[in-house]
Amino acid sequence: MNNKEIYKKTLTFSLRRFLWDLGSLIVIVIFAAAGFFLAEQLANSGLIGLGIGVVIAIIIVAIASHFISYVFKAGQIAMMTKGITDGKLPEDVYSAGKSVVKERFLTVAGFYAVTGVIKGIFSQIGRGITAIGQAVGGDTGGTVGSTISSAIQTIVSYLCDCCLGWVFYRKNEKATKATLEGAVLFFKHGKTLLKNLGRVFGISLISFVFIGGVFFGITYLISMALPDVFKTLADAVTEMINNGELEASNNWFADAGNLMLVVSGIGGVTMWAILHSVFVRPFILVGVLRNFIESGKDETFSEKDFDELDKKSKKFKELHAEAA
Repeated sequence: MNNKEIYKKTLTFSLRRFLWDLGSLIVIVIFAAAGFFLAEQLANSGLIGLGIGVVIAIIIVAIASHFISYVFKAGQIAMMTKGITDGKLPEDVYSAGKSVVKERFLTVAGFYAVTGVIKGIFSQIGRGITAIGQAVGGDTGGTVGSTISSAIQTIVSYLCDCCLGWVFYRKNEKATKATLEGAVLFFKHGKTLLKNLGRVFGISLISFVFIGGVFFGITYLISMALPDVFKTLADAVTEMINNGELEASNNWFADAGNLMLVVSGIGGVTMWAILHSVFVRPFILVGVLRNFIESGKDETFSEKDFDELDKKSKKFKELHAEAA
């Protein structure tokens, strides 16, 4: 199967993730609106009520996502891996993916334990680059290091998914051992894998401009249809500034038109984050994952390889000791 075929076949996971994320966003909007109107009617404090509603909704969504949405992402990666290594996928891809995730990780806690370690390993390396830049070049070096580290964090998110794919590929190995191998694999074949950087950043930039721009416009049109709401919010900001609850520098937010721009910006970025994550990112990931797995198919892992990474990451060293 080629990358396009695998992407299309595993799109069922993306559709489910989209519906879940859209439902979560609707819940947040409903709670925010309810908090705003209730607080405005009862205590003339709509802005505070809006904030409380958003916080409550985010907590509810986060708890639910912990137990539900991970199956969509992990199942998709598991089936992408199967498509790459076996060259075919079952008819009912969703059920097969869900089954593989449950077999590989007997509990939700087991899944998050492994993914947490993966993220920790690569994040430590990224922070190390920033520290080296600061040590060599002071503030200027730190800025360069931070910029490099930020770029690395983007590819790191893909490498974490690739590492998870490797865990599914190495189904006869314990998850912890396969996680260690995935990290070693990147550092042994980093140059090959980093050739995906142009693809990752190029497609991501295009999707941000297009998707973000479209939904900025849509959100702005919706905002223009609710002038009274934004006038109330702007008046609340003005009152908080006058009462000393907000700095005078926040005066820009006391204008209803400016608040519309802010909300439109948030709407555009939020919808981009959702659509990019569930539809565009998996399209990129298939190619990155294929390079990752193919680079390690014939790889022989030695204890020396693991020892080398022990020096670079405390997280890796801890997991290595645990696996031993």
